[in-house]
This record gives sequence, C-alpha cells and structure tokens, in this order.
Amino acid sequence: MSKTSKNDASKQPEPENNSQQNDGVMASVELELLQRQVAELTEALQRERADATNIRRRHDEQLANLKSVLQVSVIESLLPVIDNFERALKHVPEDLADNDYIKGVQGVVKQFEQTLQGLGVKRIATVGEPFNPHVHEAVGVDEGDGEEEIVSEELQAGYQLGDTVIRHAMVKVRR
Repeated sequence: MSKTSKNDASKQPEPENNSQQNDGVMASVELELLQRQVAELTEALQRERADATNIRRRHDEQLANLKSVLQVSVIESLLPVIDNFERALKHVPEDLADNDYIKGVQGVVKQFEQTLQGLGVKRIATVGEPFNPHVHEAVGVDEGDGEEEIVSEELQAGYQLGDTVIRHAMVKVRR
C-alpha cells in the first residue's frame, strides 16, 4: 500500500468516532428530554389524582349535607302531626282514658317518639329549665320572685337533631 492509502485509511475511522460522539450527545439530549417529559407527566398525574380525591371528598360532603337537609325536612313535616296527636290526648275526658281507641292513639304517639329518637332527634327540655333563647321561644311571661328566667309552661314541643334546632320550643317564662 502506498502512503496515501494508509493516510486515507487512518482518516476514515475518525468520522465514525465523531458519529459515535454525536450519537452519544444526541442520546443524552434525548434522555434528558424524556426525563423532563416523565417528570411533567408524573406531576400532571399527581395533580389529576389530587383533583379526583378532592372531587370524591366534595361529593361525599354534599351527599351527607343533602341527606341531613332531607332528614330535617321530613322531620319538620311530621312534627305538626305529632303535635295534633298530643293535643288530642290532652283533651280526652277522664272517663274515656281507659278506652282502647285512646290507648291506640297513645301507642301511635309513643311510636312517633321512638322513631324520632332512632333518627337522633331529641325533644328539647322545657319546664323547670332555665330559659335558653337558642332552643326556646318565649311567647308569654309569668311574674315570679326569682332572679333567673325559668320555663314555666311548654306550649309547643321543640326538637333538635344533634346541635341543629329543628324547631324551637314555644314556652312561657317565669321571671
């Protein structure tokens, strides 16, 4: 071989070396780009998961709130029925107190009360209790000798569900 051939042969591997270096640089650039994309997609996925969790939580809260509102609404619509039964029983003549019909009505009232208790509804304490404007509504005043306002008579029962007052107790207060 001539010297020119040897020089040509020695120069040919250099472009391959440059090509390999270019491939290596391109591969590292491509790797960096892919890593950034993975990081961005991972972050986006985490945001979407957090959004989905928040949506589920809000949905559950709204469902619980709706259930509570509906429960209170149904209870409010039943209270006048219970009031009417109780008023009717207050006006029963003594000679009819042992009548089976009257006992049946008393049983219905008791069943209503048990159903309300089962739902977590409590009757607001009134007679003999200190007047509390958060649960009592004073519609009359009796004069007394005490310093504290005490409920002297219940005119209409009040009810609450947990801390929520469904209906204030209508009462007379003694001062």
